[in-house]
Amino acid sequence: MRHKKSRTRLTQKPAHARMLLRNLTTAVLLYESVRTTHSRARAVQPMVDRVIHIAKTREPRIAIRSINQIVTDRNACRKAIEVYRERYADRQSGFTHVKAAGSRKGDGAKLVDITLSPVSS
Repeated sequence: MRHKKSRTRLTQKPAHARMLLRNLTTAVLLYESVRTTHSRARAVQPMVDRVIHIAKTREPRIAIRSINQIVTDRNACRKAIEVYRERYADRQSGFTHVKAAGSRKGDGAKLVDITLSPVSS
């Protein structure tokens, strides 16, 4: 039973949903902005924040192992450790931002852009 469990769930089979979230996380880390549906963005946002937090707080060798369990591309892991570690060094949370982008033409699903937050000077 899932009483009082507030995690955002997707409607695919569990293995497919897990892989979809891993691929979306990788895409956000590589391209810094991805257009997807609102429910998928809400589900992937904590994963992206967790990867950046791991890259910031752990020693690089250990962080590489932890991040590679989540992302599907080595370049995403490298970018998290080399780029995002310095970019978000003084920020504790809120690494991603979700902005509405209209609705999809075919089925009317709400589309959003999930982007990595800019660093405020």
